[in-house]
Amino acid sequence: MQIPSQFPAEILDRIEESAVIAVLVIDEAAHAVPAARALLAGGIGAMELTLRTPAALEALAAIREEVPDMLAGIGTILTPGQVDEVLAAGAAFGVSPGLNPEVVTHARQAGFPFAPGVATPGELEKAIALGCREVKLFPAEAMGGLDYLKSFSAPYRHLGIRYIPLGGLNAGNMADYLREPSVLALGGSWLAKQNVIQRNDWETIRQNAAEARIRADQIRTRPES
Repeated sequence: MQIPSQFPAEILDRIEESAVIAVLVIDEAAHAVPAARALLAGGIGAMELTLRTPAALEALAAIREEVPDMLAGIGTILTPGQVDEVLAAGAAFGVSPGLNPEVVTHARQAGFPFAPGVATPGELEKAIALGCREVKLFPAEAMGGLDYLKSFSAPYRHLGIRYIPLGGLNAGNMADYLREPSVLALGGSWLAKQNVIQRNDWETIRQNAAEARIRADQIRTRPES
């Protein structure tokens, strides 16, 4: 038995092809487009804008208009009202750090692709009961890293659950995670750190994305274009 995904196949394919979802904290909406372009130039085609700053939704709108090839989602969704806001703003998908049944249910009823955060088997079972197949494992490294993910996921492997680990991942350990078949993609907060964005260092972001792309391609075969 496998649980059907709440994500459209096209979005899942684009996330998996990207291999890393760049996770960004944007303080100024004006930074959004150059950051997205730098990520794309390096080969990373999916990003998550966190709702930790007031600029997030304006940043999303700018990316959708000026960088349409970027798959842009929203993270740190904590309330049902925020689901409505990001859906109206055109987010491709949503992510949360934890599991709030009201948020998950609201997202599903709205037809919004959503991956809640889980850290324990009990939380995962609640997510499964709510109809989730894609989940975020957070905080991945603090919970025990790849060994924890393998042990944690084993009893549910037959359900086809796919994981997006986030927290403590970097260029040095990303390849190990991508070798795990249950991993859909990684959450990459190291690609475009907040201080790098603040100083307009787009070349560093491009280089980080390019390095991640090379490492991912060593593990996964990219689809023919």
